[in-house]
Amino acid sequence: MDCPSEENLIRMKLDNFKDIFDLDFKIPDRVLIVYHKSEITEIEKSIHDLNLNATKIKTENIENLKSSKNEDQRRSLFLVLIINFIFFIIEMITGIFSRSMGLIADSLDMLADSFVYILSLYAIGKTLIFKKQIVKISGWFQIVLATYGFIEVIRRFIYTENIPEFSTMIVVSIFALIANGICLYILHKSKNKEELHFKASMIFTSNDIIINMGVITAGFLVSWFNSNKPDLFIGAIVFLLVMQGAIRILKLYK
Repeated sequence: MDCPSEENLIRMKLDNFKDIFDLDFKIPDRVLIVYHKSEITEIEKSIHDLNLNATKIKTENIENLKSSKNEDQRRSLFLVLIINFIFFIIEMITGIFSRSMGLIADSLDMLADSFVYILSLYAIGKTLIFKKQIVKISGWFQIVLATYGFIEVIRRFIYTENIPEFSTMIVVSIFALIANGICLYILHKSKNKEELHFKASMIFTSNDIIINMGVITAGFLVSWFNSNKPDLFIGAIVFLLVMQGAIRILKLYK
């Protein structure tokens, strides 16, 4: 195992083992650690069938190590869940009062992310198959959210002429940008960042950072043109990014 293509090959081969909890690839050392609860015979046979000259090094009980790993996951996901849910409330309230579709869109995205983190917390300690189901649910939830968002943007474009408060858009989005930067750092530093549900979380958070910068830009454009169109435009972009992220997540599921 000396390249990402071989890693993907192994992942596909072991995809349907219900008793595998995690795969830890150490590519530079050509080592794969399989966390499982079943007999290793069938797992070992499947890996040998790939003709990668694989050799079993050892098998041992690592319950304490797995518990420590799960605790790291819980701590990381719980922190980003709290941050996202707090900013969902902040952005929703300020978005309503400032009449900003951009802030409301970002707040809904924060809510969706919170939902993803709750599912990811529930997935800790579960099998790979279960984690893939969690990823699939997350992706479809994002698609539903994006579809609703596009409808709301169109409705406001047709019926609403109110100019958003650009200063509120800019200030709140700057704080949200900082918060999402912290979330991405927490996820990236986690020992579990290669797991499917963690990859999904990092995709969502990376999108959030782009969204925050877009809402800040829209705030300046609202002030410059004295129009609500930049705010509606960034709202549409937000939901487009949410849709794009959901598609990427569903590809991870496959």
